[in-house]
Amino acid sequence: MSSAVTPTARGRGRPPASWVVYGLAAVGALLLGLIGSARTDDGIVALAGTLAIPYAFVLFVLVLLGIALFHQRTLLIALLGLLVITLYTVVFTRGFDLGHHFLEEGEHTLLNLGGLLLGFALLAKFFEHSGVPAHLPRLLPRNPLWGGFALLGVVWLMSAFLDNIAAAMIGGVIARSAYSGKVSVAYVVGIVAASNSGGAWSVLGDTTTTMMWIEGVSAWQVMPAILPSFVALLSFGLVASMLQNRVQPIAHRVIGGHQPIDWVQLGIVGLILAAAITTNVVWEKPFVGVWAAILVGALVRRPAWGELPGAAKGAVFLLALVWCASLMPVKALPEASWQTTFGLGFVSAVFDNIPLTKLALKQDGYDWAMLAYAVGFGGSMVWFGSSSGVAISKDFPEARSVARYVKEGWPVIVAYVLGFFAMLLVLGWHPAALRS
Repeated sequence: MSSAVTPTARGRGRPPASWVVYGLAAVGALLLGLIGSARTDDGIVALAGTLAIPYAFVLFVLVLLGIALFHQRTLLIALLGLLVITLYTVVFTRGFDLGHHFLEEGEHTLLNLGGLLLGFALLAKFFEHSGVPAHLPRLLPRNPLWGGFALLGVVWLMSAFLDNIAAAMIGGVIARSAYSGKVSVAYVVGIVAASNSGGAWSVLGDTTTTMMWIEGVSAWQVMPAILPSFVALLSFGLVASMLQNRVQPIAHRVIGGHQPIDWVQLGIVGLILAAAITTNVVWEKPFVGVWAAILVGALVRRPAWGELPGAAKGAVFLLALVWCASLMPVKALPEASWQTTFGLGFVSAVFDNIPLTKLALKQDGYDWAMLAYAVGFGGSMVWFGSSSGVAISKDFPEARSVARYVKEGWPVIVAYVLGFFAMLLVLGWHPAALRS
């Protein structure tokens, strides 16, 4: 499935990128002029009656709208948004230290996330070339519905022990083989959702849960999120499998003949994952272990270096959004409650879950398992709401259309709600303070 657009087709009915940027800027200026403004320590604040909205939020929302409406120009819009929001913050925010902010975010978030996105792109290719994905369809249930669901279950389980980025990309490789290359957007959304829900109940499965772990939330405090995550998997997994079977049933055969398994390639995959876990525990820098293991593995098997340019575009896009989100003048969330946590799940779909998690940890007093599920799984609702969504969209570019992603991936939204209230009704709300 190709999303290539010819120059002629690209020009029909679609405004040039410069028009998009100028249009967004004009809308922002118009909003500011219409509703009034005031100067605060957080920069210009738009006044709408008694509600004060930092203008940085207006700019960020315009960037997200541009990405949603013009998915062929996502990288350009994200980079221009980064430039505009950074300049705005430096000029209008009193006491803002750009150098300090860059070093803090660069060391703890941007470097790790960027390194993992690139490293796991190579990991997925090591796994693909090992021959295992070609054999896995034979092990899935013969029933097309349950076969597709079982594949999503494999991704869900892998994500609890690996990183959700790796689980999603490996799941995409398996799905491409199992469905003879005809993978629907609905099923791609299912893979993203499976990787995010599986990682939500493990401190090793997602960047957000790892952040909680580092701040003092124990693995046992996060683990109750397995309940809503499993309920969500049942909800969206069966529907995604059904929708996929309308496009292409699962193939119960060895793809590409009787390809032997390359145990060396598979061993490199295991080495990369073990190194990521070790360096995350010891130095809180999992990307160091990933790349050290890749270089060691390169001595016996050549990595798919050709994957890096495409992976780099996706990584830069996501890092630009993370950076913009880190500049938002958010000083406090509403009072910690299950209602706030429920809302954060929807917010995380467009407002990256990493800064949201940072803010929640700073505020303290949440039910950490419920928060882990909300911010971890909530990002599955939009393709750029999670790192796994950005990573897998490199191989399935048709999923980058927000309208198509939401239209075909609607079961994920329903699953989030069902999973959340299943946890609330069965386990209740149990906040825990990390700091007295």
